[in-house]
Amino acid sequence: MPSSSQSRSRLCCRLLLLLLVFHFSGRAVGGGGGKVPALIVFGDSTVDAGNNNFIPTVARGNFPPYGRDFDGGVATGRFSNGRLVTDFLSEAFGLPLSVPAYLDASYTIDQLATGVSFASGGTGLDDLTAEIASVIPMSQQLEYFREYKARLQLAKGESTANETIAEAVYIFSIGTNDFIVNYFTVPLRRDQYTPPEYVAYLVGLAEAAVRDAYGLGARKMEFTGLAPFGCIPAARTLNHDEPGECNEEYNRLAEMFNAGLQEVVRRLDGELAGARVVFAETYGVLSDIVANPSDYGFDNVEQGCCGTGLIETSVLCGLDEPFTCQDADKYVFFDSVHPSEQTYRILADHIFNTALRVFL
Repeated sequence: MPSSSQSRSRLCCRLLLLLLVFHFSGRAVGGGGGKVPALIVFGDSTVDAGNNNFIPTVARGNFPPYGRDFDGGVATGRFSNGRLVTDFLSEAFGLPLSVPAYLDASYTIDQLATGVSFASGGTGLDDLTAEIASVIPMSQQLEYFREYKARLQLAKGESTANETIAEAVYIFSIGTNDFIVNYFTVPLRRDQYTPPEYVAYLVGLAEAAVRDAYGLGARKMEFTGLAPFGCIPAARTLNHDEPGECNEEYNRLAEMFNAGLQEVVRRLDGELAGARVVFAETYGVLSDIVANPSDYGFDNVEQGCCGTGLIETSVLCGLDEPFTCQDADKYVFFDSVHPSEQTYRILADHIFNTALRVFL
């Protein structure tokens, strides 16, 4: 049998090992520098919490069947049956269950202090994309952020406000409309740029947006890559070469954009002093959902829940409300363009546990 001194030695070793485990685990979990005080969002309809309700545009989702699975069954302007990726991310960070729209005057600055969305459905990195849909361009979203920062300083004091701005996590989710609307549907840029040239142009605008946010105090930034938008129901419907199939030309452009964006994110992460910039990969996740929907609990990947599910989005969803599916959780897409709440939940879980881990 071991002597008492040997037993004590082994006990000490075990205690030391446990201390080391807790020490390094604590460092890993706390690597983001403490609790995230707010989630601040820029982008398009994938993260628009209702800003378009307050501007003169037809690109809105503030009527049924949108929002039918949101708390209270309210159509807030979110282009889905329920919550968005950013709402789930806010909850994951221990913040409110949803991120409010900046232009919604019913929210006080105290409520906006824990999260705010400047996003606008139909917009893009290219200001021309926003002009086509009469929505809020990225440049104006950044001006709203400047205004928000000043309001926060006035309400909370400069020191507290600046700490919130520095410690908040910033989400950028934008780019799909530049291709679908601006380059292909209303081909204004197609006469000026080849596809690779337009990709490079958009990647440059993405870099400029991150730099502008950094100049206003943002330090923890995540830029979400494009999903395979060639597989959204509308793209399948309008695929003249292979009706009903994913448009692979669209998907190749999404991959090309993502590759360029990843390179920019890596460079900015090294260049911007005191900042952390990360890329959130969603292309692979949604591709796998599309290829293996039953593995994720979905029955339908080719149609949206709204109407026929082939072309309806925004106002067309309202017209076809009586034909909307019964259980949106069985559909990957809620309308012909936007994911269902269940899909957003899966994407948010993936983003939170990969790209955003560094901010915990």
